[in-house]
Amino acid sequence: MRKVAIFDIDGTIFRSSLLIELVNILIDRKIFPDNARLEYGREHLAWLDRKGSYHDYIMAVVNVFEKYIKGVRKAELESAAALIVTHQENRVYRYTRDLTHKLKNDGYYLLAISHSPKLVVDGFAESLLFDKVYGLKYEIDERSIFTGVILDKELIFHKANILERAVTKEHLTLENSVGVGDTESDISFLSMVANPIAFNPNNLLYTHAKSKGWKVVVERKDVIYQPARPDGRSGGL
Repeated sequence: MRKVAIFDIDGTIFRSSLLIELVNILIDRKIFPDNARLEYGREHLAWLDRKGSYHDYIMAVVNVFEKYIKGVRKAELESAAALIVTHQENRVYRYTRDLTHKLKNDGYYLLAISHSPKLVVDGFAESLLFDKVYGLKYEIDERSIFTGVILDKELIFHKANILERAVTKEHLTLENSVGVGDTESDISFLSMVANPIAFNPNNLLYTHAKSKGWKVVVERKDVIYQPARPDGRSGGL
């Protein structure tokens, strides 16, 4: 049985959000209306000024995507997704990029999870040699046009369920398993693995990680910093 390593993508490997980049391209290409950017502009500015939360910003972007994806052709989304991969596939954090390569060389099964659309996550994760990728899947009709319906919600919005499914389906083991995430939404799968890593965590994940003695890693500019655990160990990998 192969050991498994599970990674969040947005903000954990990719130094931005695939969804944010995708929405911006769709607006630039007039596939989404010009005024769509105004619908998350206030939250974006509040985040930049550190007067608002990143959660509010990303949820405003999510709302824009879900509002305007209905009626978009699959080929248009695929073209936008391919552009992101072409121009931004190397805009990753060094720590998590190098960790995926190390774990792959050590024989781990690499699993990626993102709440960005799977069409863009697939291409981005391919260059990092992931074995399986989970992202949001949107229904298309017989004309290959998006209906706006999200498929398999009960699975994709519960990351622990995804890990459990992969372990069973792919005959994996959680012994010596690794998990890397950056927000509280990743706590469910981080709690399942043998070596949880809170990477550039937000405050909620950081507080939880410290209470559990999990490894915390911060990458800022050209510095990678690993605070000691409460027991004095720097931990794991």
